[in-house]
Amino acid sequence: MRDVIALVMAGGKGERLYPLTLDRSKPAVPFGGIYRIIDITLSNCINSNIYKIIILPQYKAQSLVEHLEAGWNIFNYALGHYMKIVHPQMRVGEDWYRGTADSVRQNLYLIEREAPEHLLILSGDHVYKMDYTHFKTYHEERSADITIAVIEAPVSEVHRFGIVEVAEDYRITGFKEKPASAKPMPGDSRYVLASMGVYIFKAQVLIDLLKSTDKDDFGRDIIPTTLERYSLYAFPYKKENRIKDFVYTITEDGSRVRVLDPCIRDSCYWRDVGDLDAYWNANMDLTGVDPNFNLYGSKWPLRTFQMQYPPAKTIFRDTASDRTGMALDSIVSHGSIISGGIVKNSVLSYNVIVRSWSEVRESVIMSDVEIGRRCKIMKAIIDKANHVPPHTKIGYDPEEDRKRFTVTPRGIVVVAKGTFE
Repeated sequence: MRDVIALVMAGGKGERLYPLTLDRSKPAVPFGGIYRIIDITLSNCINSNIYKIIILPQYKAQSLVEHLEAGWNIFNYALGHYMKIVHPQMRVGEDWYRGTADSVRQNLYLIEREAPEHLLILSGDHVYKMDYTHFKTYHEERSADITIAVIEAPVSEVHRFGIVEVAEDYRITGFKEKPASAKPMPGDSRYVLASMGVYIFKAQVLIDLLKSTDKDDFGRDIIPTTLERYSLYAFPYKKENRIKDFVYTITEDGSRVRVLDPCIRDSCYWRDVGDLDAYWNANMDLTGVDPNFNLYGSKWPLRTFQMQYPPAKTIFRDTASDRTGMALDSIVSHGSIISGGIVKNSVLSYNVIVRSWSEVRESVIMSDVEIGRRCKIMKAIIDKANHVPPHTKIGYDPEEDRKRFTVTPRGIVVVAKGTFE
């Protein structure tokens, strides 16, 4: 993958994730206890042997930049490896980045001096595991100018995605951004093919495209204009993305044997965590005995900056007072203490304290949060730096919750940073 540069779009405001994006960009939103959303895309790059990465931030980028500087300073410039954080600099005009395509256009000088064969365009706000070497091989085997990764979506949800229409060989014949209707995928009229926001271009093709137009966005502006002039193919993510991992199996004699699984299950997982309900769903997918998205695989590790906190612990087992410190089917990060409370199907970030007789269910609790005694929290997202007072109920009375907090269409209650100081 030496001839590939990855460009990661990390400038989104994330308005549908508000209030989580009150003080941070969407790629910087915490995920899975110890990660930021952008860590997933960057881990995909490293696991795919891509070591030339350009990050393009813009909106409220300070926490994102600090995280990247602290946790991703792993590249060796002497070997030609780098991760560059490139803020808008008005090098080609008086505008900040106006969109995904414009952010690349304003930095073409970085690309041209490297002279790569291919450019990989990625979003910094999706949750998935993808081996980009398979993507590149598929692209080269078809001599494609542009290849777009696609995933099946129900016909009823065409309005949520950029929709790719294809022939039987997956040559792209149409591209529509959030249409009212679209042609279904080959062989199954129940589904359409949705763009994952993952593109690979022949580098010169993209350079020529961006120099010949002032359009701003890949999905809305650039891709639809290329269909007649260039060779475009769709990469069926669930079919072609084969990530293998080591797993353990139990033989007839009871011994534990390490074997290579032909394809780990979450190789087919993808979520756009662009709104609060999707974000909550993605975190819930991490919990349980057999999670839909696995953080613990050995073949496809996820990197991040690890905060220096002591190990998590649970305390108190007092049947006389019905006080038990316990976490079930949950992720509990370093520094957290379950002090006589119960946590179920939840994700706790760093330094969370759950006090006695409290119960947290199906919730995402970010760092430096204290849940006071006898609280009941259900289906909630509580942002950092909150000290929830004793006896507080969240997630049980939608009308009362709406008076104080953000409540999503699905009924997830979102408590903004510092609401309970």
